[in-house]
Amino acid sequence: MTENDFMPGDYQNLPKNGKVSWKAPSNIALVKYWGKRPVQIPANPSISFTLDTCATTTSVSFERKEKKDNFSFDLFFEGKSKDDFKPKIQTFLERIEKYLPFLKEYHFIIQTSNSFPHSSGIASSASGMAALSLCFMDIEKQLFPSMEENVFHAKASYLARLGSGSACRSIKGSLVQWGNHANIPDSSDLYGVEYPFGVNPVFKSYCDTILLVHKGQKQVSSTVGHQLMHGHQYAQNRFQQAFDNLDKLKPILASGDLEEFIKLVESEALTLHAMMMTSMPYFMLMKPDTLQIINKIWAYREATKTPVCFTLDAGANVHLLYPEDAKEKVLEFIKDTLAEHCENGQYIHDKVGEGAIKINT
Repeated sequence: MTENDFMPGDYQNLPKNGKVSWKAPSNIALVKYWGKRPVQIPANPSISFTLDTCATTTSVSFERKEKKDNFSFDLFFEGKSKDDFKPKIQTFLERIEKYLPFLKEYHFIIQTSNSFPHSSGIASSASGMAALSLCFMDIEKQLFPSMEENVFHAKASYLARLGSGSACRSIKGSLVQWGNHANIPDSSDLYGVEYPFGVNPVFKSYCDTILLVHKGQKQVSSTVGHQLMHGHQYAQNRFQQAFDNLDKLKPILASGDLEEFIKLVESEALTLHAMMMTSMPYFMLMKPDTLQIINKIWAYREATKTPVCFTLDAGANVHLLYPEDAKEKVLEFIKDTLAEHCENGQYIHDKVGEGAIKINT
């Protein structure tokens, strides 16, 4: 699909008011994207596990208004007015208005909450923008009831991307690929697609325990970090590495080869942070406890042969990935050895999920 496929026709019979609600999960990338072009186009393709427990639930109430020359909305996060979030939503609405021209017809009340603790260090922009995009698409589907499901989900992913790049991977599917790749059918820079190749059952029930190393604000935002890839001395090699790793991942996912999966996923995580440390200006988001956890994972895997590995997002937290049949042993390892490196001993158990769900209101 192209951008033109997401342009709407003429609206008729706009409803006077209503309410829609969606729950969208977070995701964790296996092959990372770092660096982008305007507007929200990835410099390289990526692929992620959709999570299950870590999610954002958003409700949007809407009512027709008389003045249609501006956007009108109130925003509440976990029941409290959140004015400092409003500029980001305003920018998002400006970006998506031409695809959803009904937006200025209504006053919206946006109510959102996360299943994970606020300021836990888990990025909520992906799940939050995905949930909000699905709510707006749900309203549009009331105007075009014949809209096909594949168009609905593709456009929701397209819109979510304009709010937060990785949000396009939080719409549908347990394994989602984003970014044009010659060897992945229907892949696109514009929206995420469900991974089209065979996936061994071991990866469909994979576990992810998020070790909350640092719950404060990052010293460098992801937005700034992406911008620092422009002119980065290693950028082109990194982008090519991501393309190559997606090719390498295909037989790994099909066969369930955990040893090769571990090598690729950990390499991707460390490469992401290597790009940060070699940017100009350079910066580091890992903390001493992040490195302690990584070294203990390596030692534990060597000693026990348990197929547990780590990946990292653009922060200090560690995502511990492991197959479901190793869960009992790994949870004991976390409790006995890794929890001491988490802020206040906190960690969150999650697993691969199936994507966003509509909540009946």
